[in-house]
Amino acid sequence: MSTPLDRSFFERDSVTVAPELLGCAVSANGVTVRLTEVEAYRQDDPASHTFRGPTKRTAVMFGPAGHLYVYFTYGMHYCGNLVCGPEGFGAGVLLRAGEVVDGLDAARERRGPRATDRDLARGPARLAQALGWGRDDNGRDMIGAVYASAEPAAVLAGPRTGITKAADAAWRFWIPGDRFVSPYKRHPKAPAAEAEDREPGR
Repeated sequence: MSTPLDRSFFERDSVTVAPELLGCAVSANGVTVRLTEVEAYRQDDPASHTFRGPTKRTAVMFGPAGHLYVYFTYGMHYCGNLVCGPEGFGAGVLLRAGEVVDGLDAARERRGPRATDRDLARGPARLAQALGWGRDDNGRDMIGAVYASAEPAAVLAGPRTGITKAADAAWRFWIPGDRFVSPYKRHPKAPAAEAEDREPGR
Protein backbone atom coordinates (compact mmCIF):
# COMPACT_ATOMS: atom_id res chain seq x y z
CA MET A 1 0.00 0.00 0.00
CA SER A 2 1.29 3.50 -0.82
CA THR A 3 1.54 6.54 1.46
CA PRO A 4 -1.62 7.53 3.38
CA LEU A 5 -2.92 11.01 2.60
CA ASP A 6 -2.67 13.36 5.57
CA ARG A 7 -5.31 15.78 6.81
CA SER A 8 -3.74 18.76 5.05
CA PHE A 9 -4.54 17.08 1.71
CA PHE A 10 -8.25 17.32 2.52
CA GLU A 11 -8.12 20.81 4.08
CA ARG A 12 -8.38 22.35 0.61
CA ASP A 13 -11.18 23.26 -1.78
CA SER A 14 -13.17 20.14 -2.67
CA VAL A 15 -12.95 21.05 -6.38
CA THR A 16 -9.16 20.94 -6.09
CA VAL A 17 -9.07 17.76 -4.01
CA ALA A 18 -11.53 15.77 -6.16
CA PRO A 19 -9.41 15.19 -9.29
CA GLU A 20 -6.35 14.44 -7.15
CA LEU A 21 -8.24 11.55 -5.53
CA LEU A 22 -8.44 9.68 -8.84
CA GLY A 23 -6.18 6.64 -8.74
CA CYS A 24 -6.00 6.83 -4.95
CA ALA A 25 -7.11 3.88 -2.82
CA VAL A 26 -9.70 3.81 -0.04
CA SER A 27 -9.76 0.94 2.48
CA ALA A 28 -12.57 -0.03 4.85
CA ASN A 29 -13.82 -3.23 6.44
CA GLY A 30 -11.41 -5.54 4.62
CA VAL A 31 -11.89 -4.06 1.12
CA THR A 32 -9.75 -1.62 -0.86
CA VAL A 33 -11.08 0.35 -3.83
CA ARG A 34 -9.04 2.30 -6.39
CA LEU A 35 -11.00 5.45 -7.18
CA THR A 36 -11.91 6.06 -10.83
CA GLU A 37 -14.68 8.68 -10.54
CA VAL A 38 -15.52 11.38 -8.00
CA GLU A 39 -17.75 14.45 -7.70
CA ALA A 40 -17.12 17.68 -5.78
CA TYR A 41 -19.71 19.52 -3.67
CA ARG A 42 -19.42 22.58 -1.45
CA GLN A 43 -21.53 25.01 0.57
CA ASP A 44 -21.92 27.66 -2.17
CA ASP A 45 -23.28 24.96 -4.50
CA PRO A 46 -27.10 24.65 -4.76
CA ALA A 47 -26.76 20.88 -5.32
CA SER A 48 -24.89 20.33 -2.05
CA HIS A 49 -26.52 19.02 1.11
CA THR A 50 -24.73 21.87 2.91
CA PHE A 51 -26.14 24.71 0.78
CA ARG A 52 -28.57 25.90 3.47
CA GLY A 53 -26.07 25.63 6.30
CA PRO A 54 -25.38 23.02 8.96
CA THR A 55 -28.09 20.63 10.13
CA LYS A 56 -28.03 17.54 12.32
CA ARG A 57 -27.80 15.45 9.14
CA THR A 58 -24.97 17.41 7.52
CA ALA A 59 -22.91 18.42 10.59
CA VAL A 60 -20.03 16.11 9.60
CA MET A 61 -19.59 17.97 6.30
CA PHE A 62 -18.61 21.13 8.17
CA GLY A 63 -15.36 19.62 9.41
CA PRO A 64 -12.86 18.59 10.34
CA ALA A 65 -11.58 17.54 6.94
CA GLY A 66 -10.71 13.93 6.22
CA HIS A 67 -13.81 12.47 7.85
CA LEU A 68 -16.48 10.40 6.15
CA TYR A 69 -19.95 11.79 5.47
CA VAL A 70 -22.43 8.98 4.80
CA TYR A 71 -25.96 9.70 3.67
CA PHE A 72 -28.97 7.54 2.87
CA THR A 73 -30.69 8.04 -0.49
CA TYR A 74 -33.81 6.75 -2.27
CA GLY A 75 -34.76 4.93 0.92
CA MET A 76 -32.36 2.09 0.20
CA HIS A 77 -28.76 3.13 -0.51
CA TYR A 78 -25.82 4.67 1.37
CA CYS A 79 -23.23 6.90 -0.32
CA GLY A 80 -19.88 8.07 1.03
CA ASN A 81 -18.13 11.45 0.81
CA LEU A 82 -14.74 12.59 2.05
CA VAL A 83 -15.05 15.91 3.88
CA CYS A 84 -12.85 18.71 2.53
CA GLY A 85 -12.00 22.34 3.15
CA PRO A 86 -11.69 24.47 6.28
CA GLU A 87 -13.86 23.76 9.32
CA GLY A 88 -17.13 25.63 9.19
CA PHE A 89 -17.49 25.48 5.40
CA GLY A 90 -19.49 22.43 4.34
CA ALA A 91 -17.76 20.64 1.48
CA GLY A 92 -16.77 17.18 0.35
CA VAL A 93 -16.10 14.77 -2.47
CA LEU A 94 -18.62 12.07 -3.36
CA LEU A 95 -16.87 8.79 -4.18
CA ARG A 96 -18.71 7.75 -7.34
CA ALA A 97 -16.90 4.69 -8.66
CA GLY A 98 -13.84 2.51 -8.40
CA GLU A 99 -12.21 -0.87 -8.84
CA VAL A 100 -11.98 -3.34 -5.97
CA VAL A 101 -8.27 -4.15 -5.78
CA ASP A 102 -8.22 -6.03 -2.50
CA GLY A 103 -10.84 -7.93 -0.52
CA LEU A 104 -12.72 -9.20 -3.56
CA ASP A 105 -14.44 -11.99 -1.66
CA ALA A 106 -15.79 -9.60 0.99
CA ALA A 107 -16.98 -7.16 -1.68
CA ARG A 108 -18.69 -9.94 -3.64
CA GLU A 109 -20.45 -11.15 -0.50
CA ARG A 110 -21.78 -7.65 0.24
CA ARG A 111 -22.80 -6.94 -3.34
CA GLY A 112 -24.46 -10.29 -4.02
CA PRO A 113 -23.99 -13.07 -6.59
CA ARG A 114 -25.35 -11.09 -9.57
CA ALA A 115 -22.73 -8.34 -9.36
CA THR A 116 -19.84 -8.69 -11.81
CA ASP A 117 -16.36 -7.74 -10.63
CA ARG A 118 -16.57 -4.66 -12.87
CA ASP A 119 -19.74 -3.53 -11.11
CA LEU A 120 -18.72 -4.22 -7.52
CA ALA A 121 -17.97 -0.51 -6.90
CA ARG A 122 -19.10 1.11 -10.16
CA GLY A 123 -21.53 3.72 -8.83
CA PRO A 124 -21.66 5.57 -5.48
CA ALA A 125 -24.11 3.24 -3.75
CA ARG A 126 -22.30 0.14 -5.00
CA LEU A 127 -18.96 1.56 -3.84
CA ALA A 128 -20.31 2.26 -0.35
CA GLN A 129 -21.85 -1.21 -0.16
CA ALA A 130 -18.61 -2.89 -1.29
CA LEU A 131 -16.72 -1.02 1.43
CA GLY A 132 -19.33 -1.98 4.01
CA TRP A 133 -20.31 1.59 4.85
CA GLY A 134 -23.58 2.37 6.61
CA ARG A 135 -25.16 4.90 8.95
CA ASP A 136 -22.75 4.05 11.79
CA ASP A 137 -19.78 5.08 9.63
CA ASN A 138 -20.95 8.68 9.35
CA GLY A 139 -18.25 10.83 10.95
CA ARG A 140 -15.54 8.17 10.77
CA ASP A 141 -12.01 9.63 10.55
CA MET A 142 -10.52 8.38 7.25
CA ILE A 143 -6.98 9.62 7.81
CA GLY A 144 -4.82 6.53 7.44
CA ALA A 145 -7.39 4.80 5.21
CA VAL A 146 -6.96 6.82 1.99
CA TYR A 147 -3.74 6.23 0.08
CA ALA A 148 -1.95 8.27 -2.56
CA SER A 149 -1.85 7.01 -6.13
CA ALA A 150 1.43 5.50 -7.28
CA GLU A 151 1.34 7.94 -10.19
CA PRO A 152 -0.98 10.84 -11.09
CA ALA A 153 -4.03 9.69 -13.04
CA ALA A 154 -5.23 11.24 -16.28
CA VAL A 155 -8.34 13.31 -15.60
CA LEU A 156 -11.44 14.40 -17.50
CA ALA A 157 -14.08 16.73 -16.07
CA GLY A 158 -17.74 17.08 -16.94
CA PRO A 159 -21.24 17.76 -15.61
CA ARG A 160 -22.45 15.98 -12.52
CA THR A 161 -24.87 13.10 -12.82
CA GLY A 162 -28.28 12.45 -11.27
CA ILE A 163 -28.90 15.95 -9.87
CA THR A 164 -31.32 18.71 -10.88
CA LYS A 165 -29.49 21.81 -9.59
CA ALA A 166 -26.14 23.05 -10.90
CA ALA A 167 -26.07 19.95 -13.08
CA ASP A 168 -23.71 21.54 -15.59
CA ALA A 169 -20.98 22.39 -13.09
CA ALA A 170 -17.96 20.46 -14.37
CA TRP A 171 -17.20 19.08 -10.91
CA ARG A 172 -17.40 15.40 -11.81
CA PHE A 173 -13.96 13.95 -12.52
CA TRP A 174 -13.02 10.56 -13.93
CA ILE A 175 -10.14 8.58 -15.41
CA PRO A 176 -10.65 8.55 -19.19
CA GLY A 177 -11.07 5.12 -20.75
CA ASP A 178 -11.26 3.32 -17.42
CA ARG A 179 -13.86 0.55 -17.53
CA PHE A 180 -14.67 1.03 -13.85
CA VAL A 181 -16.14 4.51 -14.43
CA SER A 182 -19.94 4.68 -14.19
CA PRO A 183 -22.06 5.80 -17.17
CA TYR A 184 -23.18 9.43 -17.30
CA LYS A 185 -26.90 9.82 -16.56
CA ARG A 186 -28.42 13.28 -16.64
CA HIS A 187 -31.40 13.70 -14.34
CA PRO A 188 -34.59 14.00 -16.43
CA LYS A 189 -35.66 17.06 -14.41
CA ALA A 190 -32.37 18.90 -14.89
CA PRO A 191 -32.44 21.91 -17.24
CA ALA A 192 -31.47 21.27 -20.86
CA ALA A 193 -27.77 20.50 -21.13
CA GLU A 194 -25.40 23.22 -22.25
CA ALA A 195 -23.06 22.49 -25.14
CA GLU A 196 -20.23 20.46 -23.65
CA ASP A 197 -17.35 18.23 -24.59
CA ARG A 198 -17.17 14.93 -22.81
CA GLU A 199 -15.93 11.46 -23.48
CA PRO A 200 -18.64 9.39 -25.25
CA GLY A 201 -20.75 7.46 -22.75
CA ARG A 202 -19.46 9.44 -19.79
